[in-house]
Amino acid sequence: MKLINIFFIVLILSMANYAQLLTVKDIESGQTLELVTISSDSPKLFALTNASGKADISPFIKAEKISFQMLGYKKEVSTYNELKQNDFIMLLTPTNISLDQVVVSATKWNQPARDLPGKITSISPKEFEFQNPQTAADLLSISGEVLIQKSQQGGGSPMIRGFATNRLLMSIDGVRMNTAIFRSGNIQNVISLDPFATERTEVMFGPGSIIYGSDAIGGVMSFYTLSPQFSLSEETFIKGKASVRNSSANNEFTGHFDINVGWKKFAMISSFTYSDYGDLKMGSFGPDDYLRRESVQRYDNTDHVVANNDIQVQNPTGYSQINIMQKFSYKPDNNNELNYAFHYSTTTDYDRYDRHIRYTNGMPRSGEWYYGPQVWMMHNLNYSSHKKTSFYDELTTRLAYQRFEESRHDRDFNDVIKNNRVEKVDAWSVNLDLTKNITERFNIIYGLEYVLNDVVSEGTSEDIVTGQVSPGPSRYPQSDWTSLAGYLNMQYKFSPELSFSGGLRYNYFSLNADFETDYYPFPFETASLDNGAVTGSAGLIWHPDDSWSVSANLSTGFRSPNVDDAGKIFDSEPGSVVVPNPDLKPEYALNGELGIAKIFDDFLKVDLTGYYTLLTDALVRRDFTLNGADSIYYDGELSQVQAIQNAAEAYVWGLQGGIEIKFPAGFGLSGRINYQKGEEELDDGEKTPLRHAGPLFSTAHLTYTAQKLKFDLYANYNGEIAYDDLAAGEQSKDYLYASDENGNPYSPSWYTLNLKILYRLSEMFSVAGGVENLTDQRYRPYSSGIAAPGRNVILSFTTQF
Repeated sequence: MKLINIFFIVLILSMANYAQLLTVKDIESGQTLELVTISSDSPKLFALTNASGKADISPFIKAEKISFQMLGYKKEVSTYNELKQNDFIMLLTPTNISLDQVVVSATKWNQPARDLPGKITSISPKEFEFQNPQTAADLLSISGEVLIQKSQQGGGSPMIRGFATNRLLMSIDGVRMNTAIFRSGNIQNVISLDPFATERTEVMFGPGSIIYGSDAIGGVMSFYTLSPQFSLSEETFIKGKASVRNSSANNEFTGHFDINVGWKKFAMISSFTYSDYGDLKMGSFGPDDYLRRESVQRYDNTDHVVANNDIQVQNPTGYSQINIMQKFSYKPDNNNELNYAFHYSTTTDYDRYDRHIRYTNGMPRSGEWYYGPQVWMMHNLNYSSHKKTSFYDELTTRLAYQRFEESRHDRDFNDVIKNNRVEKVDAWSVNLDLTKNITERFNIIYGLEYVLNDVVSEGTSEDIVTGQVSPGPSRYPQSDWTSLAGYLNMQYKFSPELSFSGGLRYNYFSLNADFETDYYPFPFETASLDNGAVTGSAGLIWHPDDSWSVSANLSTGFRSPNVDDAGKIFDSEPGSVVVPNPDLKPEYALNGELGIAKIFDDFLKVDLTGYYTLLTDALVRRDFTLNGADSIYYDGELSQVQAIQNAAEAYVWGLQGGIEIKFPAGFGLSGRINYQKGEEELDDGEKTPLRHAGPLFSTAHLTYTAQKLKFDLYANYNGEIAYDDLAAGEQSKDYLYASDENGNPYSPSWYTLNLKILYRLSEMFSVAGGVENLTDQRYRPYSSGIAAPGRNVILSFTTQF
C-alpha cells in the first residue's frame, strides 16, 4: 500500500510539472516565430511564443479550439489532438491580407482587433528591424497614419486626427507617460523611448478616455517593451541581440545590445542603446527658404554672424542619447507573475533649431537657445494573477514612479544674460485592472487609477561673462496635480457575427499651485482647481463573414486642465507672453466613426474609416489681461498678455483608407491615405484652420519577400497647405515655412522615394539598409522647424544568439 501511495504521489507531481512544448514556424522560410499569440475562448487562455518560437500549451489540453495569430501571418485554428498529430509544430503562412490581429491598447488586455469598434494600427518588431527608424517618433511614422512634427533633431511631436501634444496620450507598458506639464506646444518626450527595446507599438485612434483618462482625445500611442522570457525546460534559456547602424544624412552611429536569461521561475532582460547624431543635412532640390546660410558663433566676448561652409547642413542640430532598460520577472506558478522594470533615458544638450532661424531687424534673435539634457526614468512594479475568482478571471496591478527632468536655456544675440529654466516632475501612479467573463457572451473589464504629479520649477539668470548666477522667474509654479478614477467597460456578443462594446469612466482631478510674485504682478499667490469628468463610449462590430468587418463607434474624451494650462508663464511667440489662469475647467471631445474592411479572395484587402470629432470648452491661448493691463514686459520686451482659456469650439473630420494586394511569388502592393480637415472658433466668431490638422498624406509600398530577402520600394507624399489654409497662429511664423509667390508663408507639398532591403545571412546574422529620399528632395514636414534629411544611406548589422 505504501508503494502504491508513493507511485501516485510521484505520478501527480510529474503531471503538475508536465509541460507540452509547441513550436511555431514560418511555413516558407522555416524560421521560428517569436510573439505568436496562442489563445482559446473555451476555456479563456492566452500564451505567447518565446524567442525560440516555443510555448507551453499544456494548459490548452481541454480547449475546444486553439487560435494562432501574428501580424503579417494568416490566422490558424487547430485542436490539441491535431497539434499532437503534427508533433506539436504549427506552420503559419505569411500574408498581408488579414482582419485578424491581437491588440492590447484598447482595453489593456489581449484581444482580437476584430472584436473592437475603434481603429487600431500595430507596428511589429519585424517592421522596426526592416525600416530602421532612428527614434521612437520615427517609429510611429512607419504606420503611414501618424504625422510627425520636429522643431529640432532631438524631437518628434506626433499628430493624430487633427490633435497633438497634450491631446494625445502615450503609454509605456500600461503606464501613462503624460505629466502635468505636457503642453499644447510641440513636445518631444516620445524620443525618450528606445525603439530597440520596443516589443511592439500600437496606435489607437480616437478618444481612449475610458481606459486611459485625461488627454486621450485624439488617440493613444501604446509602447510595449521587451519582456523577460522564461525557460520552458530545465536548461537556462539565453537569448540576445546586438546591432550597429549608420546613417549618412546626420552621420549617425547607433549601437544596441540586449540579453535575456531565463529559468523556469525567474527571468531577466537587459538592454542598452547609444546613439550619436551629427548635424542634419537637408536635400538639394526644394525651397531655398530652408537653406542655412549663416549661424551664430561667439568669440572675443561677442556674438558674430558667420557664413556656413555647407548651406544644406542645419547647424546646430547634433546630439547624443543613451537608453537603458532592466527587467526582472518571477513566476512561482502558472497563475501568478511579478514583474519589475527600470527604464532610464538621457540626452546631451540639444539646440532648438527653429529658434536659431528667427531674425529681428535683419539679425538673429538668439545667441543661444538649447534644451538641457532630457532625462526620463521609470520604476514599474506589476503583479498579475490568472486564477479565476468570483470577482475576476485576470487581474493586473501596477505601481509606477517616473522622474522627468527638462530645461530651457536662451540668450538673445549679443546679450550677456542667459535665462535658465529647469523643470522636474515626480509622477506616481497606481493602476488596478481586472477582467471577468460573466457568461460566454458577456465580458466586463473594470479598474481604478490614481495619479500624482509633483512639479518643481526653477529659474535663474546667468551672466556668461562674469559667471554670476542670480535667481530668476520659473516657468511654472510649485504645484501638484492629482487624478483619481474608476471605469467599467463591457463587451457582449449578440451572435458570432454581431457584438457590442461600451463603457463609462468617472475621473476626479485637482490642482494646487503656489506662485512667485517677486517677478510678475500676479493678483494671486495660490490657485486650486477641483473638478470631475464623466466619459463614455458605445460601439457595434458586425462580421457578416470572415471577409467582412463593419464597425461603428461613438465615444467621448476629456482633458483636465494641468499645470501647464493653469500656471505657465512663457513667451509663446515673439511679442506675446502666456500668463497663469487658475479659472479653468475640462475640455470635452465627442467622436463618431464608421469603419469598413473587406477581403476579396485572399489577395486583396480594402479598408476605410471615417470620423468626426467635436471639441467643446477647448483650452486655447487667447488675449488676456493681467491687473487690467493687456501687455507686460517679459525678458525685456513689451509683450501682449495671453492665457489658456476655455474659449473655443473646434471640430475635425477625416478619412483613413488603405489597400493591400498580395501577388504570387512573394510580391505585394499596399498603400495608405489620410485626409483631415479641422477648424477652430476665434474670439470674434470667425473660424481658423485647426493648427494640428495636417495636410493630406499618403504612402505606397511595393514589396518582395523571399526566404532570406525582403525588399521594399515605397513613396511618401504630403500635400500643400496654402497661406489662407494655415492656422492664424501659424501665419505669423514665416521662419518655419517657405514663401509663396506673394511672399506669404505656406507649407509646400513634397514626396520622397525610398528603398529598403533586409537580407538574412544566417540564423544569427542579418544586414539591413537602404536609401531614403532617393531623389534628394529638400522639404519640411508641416509645422516643423527643421528640414527633413536629404538623401540618406542607412546600413545596419544585427546578430542574434
